[in-house]
Amino acid sequence: MSHRPVARPPHGELAIVLHTHMPYVEGFGTWPFGEEWLWEALATCYLPLLELLETGAPLTVSLTPVLCDQLEAPGVGERFARFVSDTRRYTHAEDAGGLRVGGHETLAREVERAWGDYERALEDFGRRGGDLLGAFVPYAQWTSSATHAVLPLLATEAGLRTQVQSGVESHRARFGAGWRGGFWLPECAHAPHLEPTLAEAGVHATCVELTGRLGLGAPAHLRPLRGAAGVVLVPVDRATVALVWSEAGYPAHGHYRDYHRHTVHHHQPWANDGGAYDHARALALARAHAADFVARTGERLRRDGAGLPGGALAVCALDTELLGHWWYEGLAWLTAVVQECARQGLPLVRLDDALERHEPAPVEEEWGASTWGQGGDLSTWSGPPVADLAFATRAAELDVVRAGPRVGVAAVRELLALQASDWAFMVSRDLAVPYARERFAAHRLGVERALAAGPDADTSAVRNLAVHADRAALLAP
Repeated sequence: MSHRPVARPPHGELAIVLHTHMPYVEGFGTWPFGEEWLWEALATCYLPLLELLETGAPLTVSLTPVLCDQLEAPGVGERFARFVSDTRRYTHAEDAGGLRVGGHETLAREVERAWGDYERALEDFGRRGGDLLGAFVPYAQWTSSATHAVLPLLATEAGLRTQVQSGVESHRARFGAGWRGGFWLPECAHAPHLEPTLAEAGVHATCVELTGRLGLGAPAHLRPLRGAAGVVLVPVDRATVALVWSEAGYPAHGHYRDYHRHTVHHHQPWANDGGAYDHARALALARAHAADFVARTGERLRRDGAGLPGGALAVCALDTELLGHWWYEGLAWLTAVVQECARQGLPLVRLDDALERHEPAPVEEEWGASTWGQGGDLSTWSGPPVADLAFATRAAELDVVRAGPRVGVAAVRELLALQASDWAFMVSRDLAVPYARERFAAHRLGVERALAAGPDADTSAVRNLAVHADRAALLAP
């Protein structure tokens, strides 16, 4: 598949941004919550995505430092291989056998077919020498904060600087000097006071969610902005994203595989319509939905981009794990989108390249904090169900900053682990709540113990998390 650079046409272009993130679960629990989330994402999402990227698909890939920490952790490759070759081979065989005994032959055959996904992933992993992080080197354009913290909720400038600079430095250490300044704000959580710190760390551009301010489908979503500190703020076009990621989006169609209904060992041989899953039928639908997505995006650009200086830029930002893991056919859809863009003449471009062609409009007035969470605000991570987590996190940050020169790397890394957005998100959304609260409590205790032990406190409790973090950003004047 060939993807040649294209000149920008009068109506504009599309950038698809894939935000790739996993909370630090490596070594922290197994079934039903823990590192098996990572193994599943490797098999069903990250390895298949690499196959698409290797065709030259012009996608913008953001890898969070905390995901990279896990991909390079000692022993990860061996444990992933055992999970697939032993655990998943066994569970597919067990569930297929149970369904067959129960008289559900069609469902049994589907479970057996799905085992092939894992078998191919294991072969692909072996072909890459088990180095998945190395395989992403040519494609990892954007980074993020060290542990996916909701940055507007941090209590101090020192804490903010530590999250941002640690994330940037880890990206440079792993992927070289070619970083062009793209930085994913975790949860798209933006506030104007963040921008000077971002600019100081070398951030050139980030994505923001402004639907609540601009209105769904407003043409203003199709032009980047420039904040007072010089950082380019690129609105996520919710009208485009919602075609995929919404209650009525493509993945909800009855022909697609039902993620929520599963067998004893969490395999999914049913479709959303309640019948047996038909893979060929679902793939045909994914291709049709890809054609629809490209046609509707092109029409939006033509309709709403004509009056914009220099044409329009539609940014469709998605969690990478939606594709292949949550939405089983998602990567087949994305592959077809790349093909349909070429067929329908819609330029698909990497966001860094597009920003060289689209002059940002100045931000004329500041707005408050915004996210792509519930209600477009910070409540998912600070509202009543998780207020105790939010206050405890800020208190821990103040304790670490107050320790000054007495703080050690262990306390910094435990604080970074505590600040991850994932724990509050899981509690707010009622997803694996006991696991999330257990992890949060353990890291809160880890901060206290590391502060008590002083600068030489042991770091082994946080495994490979935030290995590029140090005290410098925290202690800077």
